[in-house]
Amino acid sequence: MDSLFDAPQAERRQFAPLADRMRPRDLSEICGQEAAVGKGTFLYQMIERDTLPSLLLFGPPGCGKTTIASVVAQMTKSRFIKMNATAGGIKEVRDVVEKAKEEMNYYGRRTIVFIDEIHRFNKGQQDVLLPYVEDGTFVLIGATTENPYFEINGPLLSRLRLIRLAPLDETALVAILKRALTDRERGLGQYGCRADDQVLSEIGQFAGGDARMALNLLEQTAAMVPMGGTITEEALRRVAGEHLSLYDKSGDYHYDIVSAFIKSMRGSDPDAALHYMARMIAGGEKPSFISRRIMICAAEDVGLADPQALQVAVAAAQAAEMVGFPEGRIPLAEAVVYICLAPKSNSAINGIDAASAEVRRRNSWSIPQYLKDAHYSGAAKLGQGIGYKYPHDYGGWVEQQYLPDELKDAVYYKPVENGKEKELSRQWKIRRHRDEEDRE
Repeated sequence: MDSLFDAPQAERRQFAPLADRMRPRDLSEICGQEAAVGKGTFLYQMIERDTLPSLLLFGPPGCGKTTIASVVAQMTKSRFIKMNATAGGIKEVRDVVEKAKEEMNYYGRRTIVFIDEIHRFNKGQQDVLLPYVEDGTFVLIGATTENPYFEINGPLLSRLRLIRLAPLDETALVAILKRALTDRERGLGQYGCRADDQVLSEIGQFAGGDARMALNLLEQTAAMVPMGGTITEEALRRVAGEHLSLYDKSGDYHYDIVSAFIKSMRGSDPDAALHYMARMIAGGEKPSFISRRIMICAAEDVGLADPQALQVAVAAAQAAEMVGFPEGRIPLAEAVVYICLAPKSNSAINGIDAASAEVRRRNSWSIPQYLKDAHYSGAAKLGQGIGYKYPHDYGGWVEQQYLPDELKDAVYYKPVENGKEKELSRQWKIRRHRDEEDRE
């Protein structure tokens, strides 16, 4: 016997990791995904009837994507072929197509192709799949951890039924761990180990919704205790070490945390904002990335309600860049809390967005002649700069049209009655009201 793969299936299985041995064999054993594949759902009925359409399983690692595919493989009468996008390419896809056609022509049997990590296929490889999914040469089951609207070609995605799987919650993970702990055929039941719900719950917390990680952690911790012994928190911590934050700086989860961070500052919740910033720091995010988001939030969401917020954010960014982490977290935290506590105004971003939308409507807009550049010889002969009123000659302000004639009544800036902006905009409102009366 040259390798483990030359051994009989039962013998190979005993060497497989616990997560692989405990993979559900039918739909009833799948935990935590009742909304997607529970009894009565579309997917449940299609699998039971062996009439599965092409679909895309989208969810975080360890939530059950490969598990669902393996259940399909065991329950279907169709031929089942598994590919991994990291190892396969266009040649492998074309080989599968030929096998699928042979299967249908000679045996009248459908082929189901499961492609794990399908987001790793490039555009060209995904395009190769499209006609065969469309004409039913094979049924495609794709699995991805990445947002399919970013990573999967639109034409291919439109032909797949999207099944979104949620991270497994603590209840589901504890149920999975209990089954593994007591199952004598596939799990750890033969060793007689015990663990109370608190320890299993802590394993679930370490795993962060990933069943594979939870089962691997259980298996490694069980190996630390004697036969028939009890798995303790102490044994678990010796195996698990420090909890690693789930954070992928290039993935969808990364952008979800960033979004939650910004929305927490906008929503004036310093506790939530600090929480999300701590997760970004724990995930290895650079000070510059975090500080850029803080500066944007200071300008976009605090704005003129407290102009000092932007100064605080810029100073914090400079300080964090100079000292680096871990100390750099302190000025960044100061800026975050300041922004959370400050009054809010989005008048600046609303104003520039409104003006930008107007500008995009046409290629060119006029400029009043008296506002044009008059610093060169001959400008006056063209009528440029003539009639311009220099505000400082009138005490700092004088009534004068600055907008193009076509937009002379346009209003982009709409002040918010919050904080400093209420005071800043008071005189502006008086002048604008006076202008409107004069025009009438």
